[in-house]
Amino acid sequence: MQSLHVNGYDMPYLDVGEDRSRPPLVCVHGSLNDFRVWGCVLGPLTQRHRVIAVSLRHFFPDRWDGVGDTYSIAQHVQDVIAFIEKLDVGPVDLMGHSRGGHICFRVAQARPDLLRRLILAEPGGELDASLDPDYVGGPSPLLARFTASAEKIAAGDVDGGLAVFVDTLEGAGTWPRLPAMVKQNLRDNAYTLIGQVRDNRPPFSKADAESIRMPTLFILGARTKGLLPKVLHALAAHVPYSKTAIIPNATHPMFEQAPQKYSELVLDFLAS
Repeated sequence: MQSLHVNGYDMPYLDVGEDRSRPPLVCVHGSLNDFRVWGCVLGPLTQRHRVIAVSLRHFFPDRWDGVGDTYSIAQHVQDVIAFIEKLDVGPVDLMGHSRGGHICFRVAQARPDLLRRLILAEPGGELDASLDPDYVGGPSPLLARFTASAEKIAAGDVDGGLAVFVDTLEGAGTWPRLPAMVKQNLRDNAYTLIGQVRDNRPPFSKADAESIRMPTLFILGARTKGLLPKVLHALAAHVPYSKTAIIPNATHPMFEQAPQKYSELVLDFLAS
């Protein structure tokens, strides 16, 4: 583990792979995760690329108590921008999963000069009326469930809160079936959910999607349900230089469920 001091914060990261002839692949994790979540694909990806996996502000190895206003989408976007600038290696390839995909999308909007290619694995977020004919306004339909999860965590019932979060995304009864290692990684980041329910992230618009000008790969798990596939397909339809890849029999944690297939898709895209 290494760190770079960005925006007043020591941002931890893993730097794996010896090939310095290509732009590095910078990886941004999603909700309740950290740089360890990419462990399943580090082996395949680093055969051909230098991979830099970051842990965002307040995630493991940090131990945050959920207090304060320094956790937000906007803060994490600025941190990733400052991190890439401080790497000082020229334009990078950027990959994000879930909430991390939303962050990477906003980085691409704000600073396209920093990126060569963009990979978005089921980016989290909501759609506005320009992308969703059923748009009715108001908070995300997931927010009430995530708020209930955060309230349990804040009250000390960490596993109870995580069960609500995981079951919301993956279906009822998922939490008990998770491997012990996955559960522990979620526990290590549980208090970040208290900050996340205050994110107030803006919804994606058609103009947002059309503003992404670098080659972009969207990756979808074929069995993912709910809002995530809808968001992905809406964005992919309007990002000009995009392609969509679907991983059979996979859900939201697709690179943990199918690491070889996921890595093949990423490597083929980066080489194309």
